Amino acid sequence: MSRDPHRSRLAPRDVSQTPGDVDCHATSDGSSAFLSRSERATPHQRVTRTRRDFVRDACCGFGGLALASLLHDEQAQAGVVNPLAVKPPHLPAKARSVIFLFMAGGPSHVETFDPKPLLNKLDGQPRPKEFGEAKYQFIASDARLLGTRRTFRKYGQSGVEVSDLFPHTAGCIDDIAVLRSCHGDMVVHSAAQYELFSGRLTPGFPSMGSWVLYGLGAESRSLPAYVVMPDPKGALEAGQPMYTHGFLPAVYQPTMFRPGDRPVLNLDLPASVDAKQRRRTLQFIRDLNEATLSPADDEFNARINAYDVAFRMQTEAPEVLDLSREPQETLNLYGIGSEPTHDYGRRCLLARKLVENGVRFVCVVSGGGPGNMQWDAHGDIEENHLRKAAETDQPVAGLLKDLKRRGLLDSTLVLWGGEFGRSPEAQSGRGRDHHNLGFSMWMAGGGVKGGQAVGATDAIGLHAIENPYHFRDIHTTILHQLGLDQHQLTYPHLGRDERLTFVEGKVIREIV
Repeated sequence: MSRDPHRSRLAPRDVSQTPGDVDCHATSDGSSAFLSRSERATPHQRVTRTRRDFVRDACCGFGGLALASLLHDEQAQAGVVNPLAVKPPHLPAKARSVIFLFMAGGPSHVETFDPKPLLNKLDGQPRPKEFGEAKYQFIASDARLLGTRRTFRKYGQSGVEVSDLFPHTAGCIDDIAVLRSCHGDMVVHSAAQYELFSGRLTPGFPSMGSWVLYGLGAESRSLPAYVVMPDPKGALEAGQPMYTHGFLPAVYQPTMFRPGDRPVLNLDLPASVDAKQRRRTLQFIRDLNEATLSPADDEFNARINAYDVAFRMQTEAPEVLDLSREPQETLNLYGIGSEPTHDYGRRCLLARKLVENGVRFVCVVSGGGPGNMQWDAHGDIEENHLRKAAETDQPVAGLLKDLKRRGLLDSTLVLWGGEFGRSPEAQSGRGRDHHNLGFSMWMAGGGVKGGQAVGATDAIGLHAIENPYHFRDIHTTILHQLGLDQHQLTYPHLGRDERLTFVEGKVIREIV
């Protein structure tokens, strides 16, 4: 029996109802149907009028229930996978962890590790044209060269020259490889800091700490695997984005310790809560999250991991972070308990304790807040560097000695340096401007051959002229010592396999 195309899908209602209780509704086939007020659709509600409509709508509901069940099963399986599980390196590894002693603001190479006698001879004169040009932020076109008051002498069996700013560090020079020909692409703090940490000039890219964690995983389940200890005096120009995970999953983000004597708050369980109760609470939170969030959500994975690490830190980390249990001789080695070394000494000792307990990457920042509170000596290079070196020299040397005597230096790569150096020319008579064309950094431990200075700047410290090392080369060398191949350590992002070294870096073979 054929269906009348003009017939309504519903039989007409009894029109004896009051006019206010009925409504005329146009159906999809062009006819009209009378619906009671209770049957009228709200703007966001679809009205089911036939058995066929009911079955069609119900199928979506049944399918949603099935999909939810599948996702729950998949999520339960995904919960077993630890994104921070230890991963094998690509190559034989010399180091297991990294400590980056970040001298924020830009320490002067010609005052620290790169002696320039000619610069002293030319003090007060214009820069000779044969040395070429340089772009600066604040130096005037008629600026004169500025000699240094610092004295250099040879130390250790290697005879590497070190400034009198660092008498303690100089005593460790046979374990240190000085890189005198480093260079970067930017002369402003923020962009140079991004490049130092991530290899890029803008925020949004993963830092080397996140790349290392992504490549190797975490050795400790009770401590965060990537830790940053900022200077208590304040933030830096590039801010926290220079340390972060960028487009990598959020589980590879850093943990920022607080300044002062309590780097992590609430480490102790409340007196009324025992470990079993806290574990049950966290498991309940985990179950709720796993029941509602997508297993592919990296923020979800990071949150779950943060809860777990926080619980384990409450049960295991207090001993690691408690410096009162350290022998007085160790505290004295770092300069803890006396000024001006107390703060940086505490953080260097914490760095040793962290890597000793399996933390993969630790950044210990010297310098924070406005200009002169960093190694940013625009006004008076002498006042600034004498103050900053006095804060850090003994703690840095204490760290190297402590790592070495505990057998940790062989497996811990230590990097020292800032985002650039300082200009050979004077700024405001006694200061120096930012300088990215040639400056010094150093490495120690982790398979690095100490007791040498490699690369060179020209006679006034303007340009890196012998074996120049870009930040990419420093990153490549760090990865190499950790057993990571820059070409295999990649992550797909916006159609490109991204890596820390951007395009290509080279291993600094002279020091490994």
